[in-house]
Amino acid sequence: MGIFDLFKQIESGSAGNLHGKLTWIVAGLGNPGLEYENTRHNAGFLTMDELAKQCGVKLDQMKFKSDCGEAMLGEVRCLLMKPTTYMNLSGDAIAAAANFYKIPPEQVLVIYDDISLPPGKLRLRRKGSAGGHNGIKSIIAQLGTEEFPRIRVGVGAKPNPQYDLADWVLSKFSEEDMTALQPALEHAADAAKKIVSGDMNGAMNLYSH
Repeated sequence: MGIFDLFKQIESGSAGNLHGKLTWIVAGLGNPGLEYENTRHNAGFLTMDELAKQCGVKLDQMKFKSDCGEAMLGEVRCLLMKPTTYMNLSGDAIAAAANFYKIPPEQVLVIYDDISLPPGKLRLRRKGSAGGHNGIKSIIAQLGTEEFPRIRVGVGAKPNPQYDLADWVLSKFSEEDMTALQPALEHAADAAKKIVSGDMNGAMNLYSH
């Protein structure tokens, strides 16, 4: 490690804090680029930003086709990821990291948007189908299993049945929705900490509603 890398770690608050083997991946889904910032499909990215802020780290390492950073969630060393592959290829990034670190699917936590939940609501699951979500379809295809935990962040339903789904998920949150969303992002970050520490039941009891 060069001196500049050390300074970078110190600036991000991560120097000296990491210990133990990296045993979990926490990945938030979204699309890269300014045009997609604060869109409904980027609720996973927004959660990762909140989690990184709480951990005092920056997701500024580009590897596994993702913006990454390592952090301790409690006593658990985790790789935090925001795949930059675009949503439909999220599995490429996550599978690459899981294969590299030899992380089993049940220790890959995925955070993503859900149009069936209103903004501010969360739903936690140990496993499950893609439910029509292209990012999750990609992850299931690349990991070869549906058995990975996930946190679904409510972003609100289409305003009417005729509204194009792609247009809706790529639309920006309203001010009102962002106000409702902020506590949910904080709760999702807290839930992630509980899940990686082995307390999925506690996380579900507190935050899944």
